[in-house]
Parts: sequence; structure tokens; C-alpha cells
Amino acid sequence: MFKTRLLSGIILIAAALLTVISGGYVLFFTCLALSMIAAGEFYLATGVRPEDRPFGKLDAAGYIGIALVYLFLLLLPGKAQALGIVLAFLIIMFVYVFSYPKYEYSKAFNAFIAVVYTGFMFSCLYQTRMLDKGSVHVWLIFISAWGSDTCAYCAGMLFGKHKMAPVLSPKKTWEGAAGGIAGSVILAVIYALIMKGPVIQYIIICIAGAVISMVGDLFASAVKRNTGIKDYGKLIPGHGGILDRFDSIIFTAPVIYFLSLLIL
Repeated sequence: MFKTRLLSGIILIAAALLTVISGGYVLFFTCLALSMIAAGEFYLATGVRPEDRPFGKLDAAGYIGIALVYLFLLLLPGKAQALGIVLAFLIIMFVYVFSYPKYEYSKAFNAFIAVVYTGFMFSCLYQTRMLDKGSVHVWLIFISAWGSDTCAYCAGMLFGKHKMAPVLSPKKTWEGAAGGIAGSVILAVIYALIMKGPVIQYIIICIAGAVISMVGDLFASAVKRNTGIKDYGKLIPGHGGILDRFDSIIFTAPVIYFLSLLIL
């Protein structure tokens, strides 16, 4: 299992490097594909997608909504957030209302949550990359998410005593969380020195990203516990599904994107 996980991790990192460095349409369509797959995992976990069929009306409406978010992002940069999300909401509500009482309201709202969660929030990875100096700033997402997660794991193993969320994630500790934040600060400083970027701004961004990445990880865990599943999928051997591996990235990407616009 360890060898499988390690090999998958290496391939995953190589793929991330290739697509993010390439940017443009390569990254755009990669993010779109990952958003769709992640949405499918979320829909299956929350019962929006029928288990006996590849598609249902409600999850199909969600997929269309995600496609619209990306389409308007491509055609109308800067206006995609509001227009795409509102149209997605209207389409999902249309299906919910005119299929009533086939779907419970919770299913309709879960369908919409995925549009924001796996659609818009994931697209912020692409949006960050396409900013001025985005080729530099986009790596702050990975430093804040995967970098802080690695540091948190090491700190937790060495010093962890006080449980952060004992019911939800028994292995996470406050000491680990502190180590993750401290690690993200160190990585931010190193990255700023290498890239000759603004040190203070990078530190602020990485602290915010590290904190929110923990929330993203816990959110994904909470949904899994509520729905009684171990992993969201089996697409990535040793890691699970897209949501199992990118849960913190999805939460961190919008934070880095908007902070990049505000302070960089």
C-alpha cells in the first residue's frame, strides 16, 4: 500500500507540475475535468446521483451548471463567478421544482453546493494561474495546502497531544495544526526569497491558505462520516478519489486567488 501510495503521489505531483506550468487551455480543461469528476464523487456520496444509473436529472443539472461556470470563465473573465453560478442555481431549481416531489430539497441544495465547491472553487486554481505573475503566485496554493499538510503531519506525529476534532478526525491535533501553519510560513519565506517576491504578503497569504486548507480537509471528512463512506473514489491508487486528494486545494485556491488580487 505504501509503495502504491508513493508512486501515485509522484505521478500526481508530476501531472500537477506539467499542467500548472503549461497554464492556458491545458490547465483550463484539466481543472474542468477534475471538477466534473469531483462533482460526480460528491453527488454519489450525498445521494444526488443515482447508484443504479450513470446520470439522473438533478446531477445532470449540476454538471451543466459546472460547465456553464467554466464556459463563462473562458468567455467573460471577471464576470464568470456571478453569472455562471446564478444560472447553475436556476437550472437546478428548475429541475427540482418541475420534478417535484421526486427530489428532496436537500438533494437539490447538494447539487448546487457541488457547483460552487467542485466547480467554481476548483476553477480558482486556473484563475490564479492566469493572473499577472500567476505563474509564480499559483504555487502558493500548493504551498498552503499540500506543504502545510505535510508539515502538520510531521508536527502531529512528533508533538501531537491535544485533539483538534476528536470525533471527526481523531489523528489531527492542535500541535499538528500549529506545525502546519509554521511550516507554511517557512515555505512562504523560502519561496519569496527564491522568486524575489514580497515576503510579508506571501506569509499572510500562506497563513490564511494553511488555515483554510485544514477546514477543507475536515469538511471532506465530515461529509464522508455523514454519508458512511471511507473514500470518495478509487481513481488515484492509494489515495482514493479526486476529493480525497484535492479537498484542501479546493478550499485554498479561492483564498489565494482573492488575496492575490487584493495584496499582490
